[in-house]
Amino acid sequence: MSLSDPTQQEIVEEFELLSDWTDRYQYIIDLGRKLPEFPVEQKTEANRLHGCQSQVWVVAETHDNSVHIEAISDSAIVSGLIALMLRVYNDRDAGTIVSTPPQFIDAIGLTNHLSPTRSNGLNALFQKIQSIARLTLAKQAS
Repeated sequence: MSLSDPTQQEIVEEFELLSDWTDRYQYIIDLGRKLPEFPVEQKTEANRLHGCQSQVWVVAETHDNSVHIEAISDSAIVSGLIALMLRVYNDRDAGTIVSTPPQFIDAIGLTNHLSPTRSNGLNALFQKIQSIARLTLAKQAS
């Protein structure tokens, strides 16, 4: 499967190199360990993402039309899923974020290998990123 977004295509190709889901889960966990340090003072209720079984915190700021997102979870696998989402959406133009669906999720088989609660959490993160990007576009339009 070839995806139109080059970053998502890279993710698909990386996962194709891993032979089974044990290796893929380990890779996801390793990605989460590489997330930048999240400021402890940002781990507030206001920054907590609801809809996740694990605790997840998300902060974002915009520079011109670009959206910078930082996020972390208290769960290793969820942090890895965050790392994948940030790889696709972080520091991108708000319009690009809004118009780019996370096709890599189905393409690498995550849909079939995540628990319902983790799938819901991943969707909640995607919706939060989309909401931030739409708000950025609305501010620019006004």
